[in-house]
Amino acid sequence: MLLAELMAWIRAFGPYRWASHRLLNWGITGRTAVIGLPYLWLILFFLIPFIIVLKISVSDIRLGMPPYEPMVHWIEHQVVALQINFGNYAFLFKDALYRNAYMNSILVAAGSTVLCLLVGYPMAYGIARTSPSWRNLLLMMVMLPFWTSFLLRVYAWIGILKNNGLINNVLMAMGVIDEPIVMLQTDFAVYVGIVYSYLPFMVLPLYATLEKMDLTLLEAAADLGCHPTKAFMTITLPLSVPGIVAGSMLVFIPAVGEFVIPALLGGPDSLMIGRVLWEEFFHNRDWPVASAVAIAMLILLVGPIMILQYNQGRQAGAHR
Repeated sequence: MLLAELMAWIRAFGPYRWASHRLLNWGITGRTAVIGLPYLWLILFFLIPFIIVLKISVSDIRLGMPPYEPMVHWIEHQVVALQINFGNYAFLFKDALYRNAYMNSILVAAGSTVLCLLVGYPMAYGIARTSPSWRNLLLMMVMLPFWTSFLLRVYAWIGILKNNGLINNVLMAMGVIDEPIVMLQTDFAVYVGIVYSYLPFMVLPLYATLEKMDLTLLEAAADLGCHPTKAFMTITLPLSVPGIVAGSMLVFIPAVGEFVIPALLGGPDSLMIGRVLWEEFFHNRDWPVASAVAIAMLILLVGPIMILQYNQGRQAGAHR
């Protein structure tokens, strides 16, 4: 009884009531406060860091800490010079290292996205068409790798793909090969690591789309004598395009800037922009060029991000 009275007093006179009155006095309703919290989060943890990185990207490098020149020079509280250097961005286009890194990152991300689609579509289709009692179990198995560390999962592939690893030992024991196949520190290992790591991001959106599909359309096509393959190509595949687009963008966007997988599974020639960015920050300590690389990568991903948001907006509108 005493606890109930205490809770009632807190609700009536405590900080919640004080905060609500304060917000109303400022002209802020509860709806505005709820909507404003995500925007406040984005401003604090995206917009402000982005502005800081953008400022560094137009600065000049220097020996010291921080390793870049200030943009504004002050003397006695007066601005005496505003120094902006766009040469860092021009340097990205002039140096073949950065051009090749960007192109290779796009190609690897696109190839990995296609492989994830080829592997993930049958998985999502099978889960969506299985009995409801098995769906939760199968979905849990898809998401099970997320329960362990991403770094540990990548390290596990080192033990599987190395010369005396699991695959080579099994093949040699079966007499299929006479000497180990070089798989680690190759492009093949990079593709395997990316596909394995990002496959759930492809399966889950595809499953969400296929599971909501009206199966009576396939029944009607079968009654009209349509072959199952033709029914899949003309009904199922077009209706699953939103899931394909969403899954592809969720795989492609993070794969472009991937650093851990190429660094651990790829060879010295596995040139991706995430690895170049790390080298510029920590080895060369060229923060202005590294920031320019990061900004350019973000601009490169604006298109895929807009496609993903447009597709999600269409799906949300279709479900209303």
